[in-house]
Amino acid sequence: MLVLLTYLNSHGQNQMLVFQSDFGLKDGAVSAMKGVAMGVSPDLKLFDITHEIPAYNIWEASYRLVQTASYWPAGTVFVSVCDPGVGTERKSVVLLTKSGHYFVTPDNGTLTLIAEQLGIREIREIDEVKNRRQQSNESYTFHGRDVYAFTGAKLASKTITYAQVGPKLPNQVVSIPYQKPSFENGKVSGTIPILDIQYGNVWTDIDKKLFNQLAIKIGDDISVQVFNNKTEVYNGTVKYVNTFGEVREGDDVGYFNSLLYFSLGVNMANFSEKYKVYSGNTWRIILSKK
Repeated sequence: MLVLLTYLNSHGQNQMLVFQSDFGLKDGAVSAMKGVAMGVSPDLKLFDITHEIPAYNIWEASYRLVQTASYWPAGTVFVSVCDPGVGTERKSVVLLTKSGHYFVTPDNGTLTLIAEQLGIREIREIDEVKNRRQQSNESYTFHGRDVYAFTGAKLASKTITYAQVGPKLPNQVVSIPYQKPSFENGKVSGTIPILDIQYGNVWTDIDKKLFNQLAIKIGDDISVQVFNNKTEVYNGTVKYVNTFGEVREGDDVGYFNSLLYFSLGVNMANFSEKYKVYSGNTWRIILSKK
């Protein structure tokens, strides 16, 4: 306990509250969450990751959190609401990572990648008697507003301590299964967790250390296979480059994205649309030297 208290004193909440959801911005749902937060404390600093998570896509919510969180200061509180099981028995939790970040969310798979990559220091279940917006008990379908935004705001503003969130839980979360990246028989395999959605580039979870086992150099061709479950969707060749400008417009490339994971793209075009390659925990990729 003394170790945790010392840790919290140096990684305490910093008034920053960061939201993501699958709500979109066509109605007032996001604004309502932020209004609740400001009602707790007008001194909070509110930010967004995205509210364009595809509806019910818990896997993408998990990835967008881990894509972003490490760039924020320790003590930042994240509220993530992609909650197709709203109102059911899934737990509402706050995860404190070993990096000092807080995540307020349903424990429905959203924390899969955060738990793996940032580590679990402690998890607490939200006490919805104490940490729920007043006069909201008859609402069963908007916990993002009534529970998560409210609790996140109380935590970020230091209105409550982390211990006051609710009872401590075992250090484990609901996880979405996916193929971990690996090297075997001269081939590297991985998952396509997400798309670079604006441009249609295909991002994998294959890092440079693993990729380098293929002994492929810049300018070489790479053989690529993509599967959705067991169905082969793409089988082709791309050129390994540092940046798109090294090839002609319309050429297919393999490169390392800003997070330093192997990716597929087309110079000035959309790889995902061109080849009908998409993302999620069921999408696999296999690379080999041409």
